[in-house]
Amino acid sequence: MIVIKVLMRWNEGADTGFDLPSYETDGAAGVDLRANFDFQHRNTGVTLDGGERVLIPTGLSLALPEGYEAQIRPRSGLALKHGITVLNSPGTIDSDYRGPIGIILFNSSRIAFHIDHGERIAQMVIAPVVHADFSLSTSLDETQRGQGGFGSTGVT
Repeated sequence: MIVIKVLMRWNEGADTGFDLPSYETDGAAGVDLRANFDFQHRNTGVTLDGGERVLIPTGLSLALPEGYEAQIRPRSGLALKHGITVLNSPGTIDSDYRGPIGIILFNSSRIAFHIDHGERIAQMVIAPVVHADFSLSTSLDETQRGQGGFGSTGVT
């Protein structure tokens, strides 16, 4: 297991009464992120109607080492039980970004879903980044699959 140092800070106006994200089990790949609303929504939360998307603040900013990204992913329980997902999944936080972390949640169901202050809304996975050296070519190597796409490998 590789362990890297990730610096975090609370954003102005955030509720600092929460713990920083942490791994819930030794085998966990991601940490849960919580809704951290401003004073206006702290007691009431936010209701996400069916088919609606909303940017939910986490109250946090972070600094990743160069060569790493933070991936924002849905929580499986919210997805299965309520149809709540991260719209641009996985969302990427680049190592040079220092602004507030916001989660774009989408309600794919027809039933409204209420998000309370402090509720776990997404998970964050820290992953290494590989950069490619792109070059133009007049031909590509042949493979068994070739140009077949979108279901060309069959149905299981």
